[in-house]
Amino acid sequence: MLDGEAIVLRPDNTSDFEALRSRQGQAEAVLVAYDVMEADDQDVRPEPPEERRNRLAKLLSRSNKAIQLSEAITGDGARIFRHACSMGLEGIVSKRIASRYVSGVED
Repeated sequence: MLDGEAIVLRPDNTSDFEALRSRQGQAEAVLVAYDVMEADDQDVRPEPPEERRNRLAKLLSRSNKAIQLSEAITGDGARIFRHACSMGLEGIVSKRIASRYVSGVED
């Protein structure tokens, strides 16, 4: 079980939310996976993020290009977000490196 987002890629490899929404020209969507919750019938959410990421990379190495591993960038989250905005990206997925995976919405 993966956690990710379906996107349509522009020629410059940035995501195009409007193309996904409208499926302009019947553009082909891909799933960009950024975490794994279950693998081989095992709940891996308690594992540290680095281990889950390594596991996800290994799983996706056997996959076709319809599921792609998200790019991981570490550093100042606010600065990365500002840079994403300056590029016209729709947003970022941000996780604390030492956090555990928690399903659902927390208050």
